[in-house]
Amino acid sequence: MGDRTADAKTITVPERLHGYPGVAFGGYVAGVLAGRVGAEAVRVDFRRPVPTGTAVSFADAPDGGSALMDGELLLAAAAPAPWEAGELPGMPSWEEASAAAEAYRAAPPEGQVDCFGCGLDRTPGTGLRLHCGQVAGRDLVATAWTPAPELATDAGVLPDELVWGALDCPGNAAGRLLDGRPAGAVTAALTARLLRPVPVLAGAGLVSYSWMRESGGRKYTVGTALATAAGELCAVGEALWVVPRG
Repeated sequence: MGDRTADAKTITVPERLHGYPGVAFGGYVAGVLAGRVGAEAVRVDFRRPVPTGTAVSFADAPDGGSALMDGELLLAAAAPAPWEAGELPGMPSWEEASAAAEAYRAAPPEGQVDCFGCGLDRTPGTGLRLHCGQVAGRDLVATAWTPAPELATDAGVLPDELVWGALDCPGNAAGRLLDGRPAGAVTAALTARLLRPVPVLAGAGLVSYSWMRESGGRKYTVGTALATAAGELCAVGEALWVVPRG
């Protein structure tokens, strides 16, 4: 992972990195594109599903942005973005996030899929295991998780594209558990700012959490964040999710 796609002309996302079957994990794709933009904060808009197992092409976009194309079809586009995160809710503790994750695993919602980000059957070395449940007494979902060494770069940190991934799935959980949204919602846009490298150390855990910002019609907007178990904020984001028609 890491920076290997920075100068590439094409990318083929392997099937193991899927969100829904046959569709590349949105957070990973967003992180790859953001890495080619290189701005402090980046917004990635998804236009069409990015397939797994098929080569798709990078293209330059206006204002220093980057796009992902399938022939003439625009799949996703990234561009520098102003950052207006606003006030973040207080980070849940490791204990609160662990309890929320256990509650999710004990009674997972219908429609659970084998997603690289939140799939229940993934191991720490084959997925992020972002099992977000509602934090007791708060309008917040969270999970406590520990990435395996296999997911780290040679420098011992979580690749930026997986940091973006850690900001993706929690938004789906927020919509379902805090706003009553059905299964099948998709990430329409993800904006993020990475604040510091995320170390992958034996026994060192991370906390991903998310909260509702706006909701209306088939769309809803969430805030997301990633922090160390010790409370150091590593990344923040905002995502627009859409429930498909039908």
